Amino acid sequence: MEALSSREVYTNAWMRVREDDIQRADGSAGIYGVIDKPDYALVIPLRGEELHLVEQYRYPLGLRRWEFPQGTAPDRAELPAAELAARELREETGLTAGSLREIGLLDVAPGLSSQRGRVFLATELREGEPEREHTEQDMRAAWFTRGEFERMSRAGEITDAQSLAAYALLLLHERSDH
Repeated sequence: MEALSSREVYTNAWMRVREDDIQRADGSAGIYGVIDKPDYALVIPLRGEELHLVEQYRYPLGLRRWEFPQGTAPDRAELPAAELAARELREETGLTAGSLREIGLLDVAPGLSSQRGRVFLATELREGEPEREHTEQDMRAAWFTRGEFERMSRAGEITDAQSLAAYALLLLHERSDH
């Protein structure tokens, strides 16, 4: 598939929407709408058998959702993934990690977005005060056992695709360490 032209349809500080005229391998023409967002970092804070999650209102869903701390840099900036992960962890939870290890890569929605995410495992945690952004003022944070996380996932209380995929990466990571 080849892009013949591209035009920006919409942009703000968090994303850009573009529409590309494309030519497929068979020569036929088409159009592709793409949401460009900066890459994000997702952090799995792990203390023994407990996971630290944050809950916030997700406007597009009209629901509050539990998920792992995650985010992008402001104004679509690109930061080194580990720096972004440490910043998101500190901002959203107040935690700092003595060990922050990258365990995987996720594509958010590769059929419509260029955004990718790096997953980090945070251990040797120290507690502090969150430094939340204005848009995160209603955020809550709590520790959950793995059993609680899995029960909440099965019950549809945790539905964030990135958090569920990150948990699968954690399980695979732990399996490969043994």
